[in-house]
Amino acid sequence: MQNVEIKARCTNLAAAKEIALGLGAQFAGELHQIDTYFNVARGRLKLREIDSRESQLIYYERPDESGARLSNYHIYPVTNPESLKAILNSSLGIWRVIEKQRSLYWFDNVRIHLDRVAGLGDFIEFEGIVESADQTHVVHQKVERLQQIFGISASHLNGLSYSDLAG
Repeated sequence: MQNVEIKARCTNLAAAKEIALGLGAQFAGELHQIDTYFNVARGRLKLREIDSRESQLIYYERPDESGARLSNYHIYPVTNPESLKAILNSSLGIWRVIEKQRSLYWFDNVRIHLDRVAGLGDFIEFEGIVESADQTHVVHQKVERLQQIFGISASHLNGLSYSDLAG
């Protein structure tokens, strides 16, 4: 699976929420997430535990650069996160744990995340879902257009994972 994404520091989550709703984005919920990252040779591997939702094992690779970038990822549903976390900790070791409160919105095929990340601050992310290779350019343009609409300057863009920022 692929998406085109950006991440940026957000100086006003309430204003970003109003912009999202003004665009007609659909609110999809408040999520308390704990992401446990494991030591891997390339990419990132994390176990995402979400209050009142199924946990997920997520592996992804993407360039560490600011601006819209293509991400390749795999998601596997997890029914027993504590057991899996113990196995992965024993075999790979835990690298970082990131806790966040996420407000999730959908705008067409783009997920808008308004995140309050413990110890790091407030962020906004756009993740445009790429369903086929011929859509990549269109999704890329849509994400960049949202960046303009939300008034996200290049100086606020961040190319790193929350796990990298916490280091």
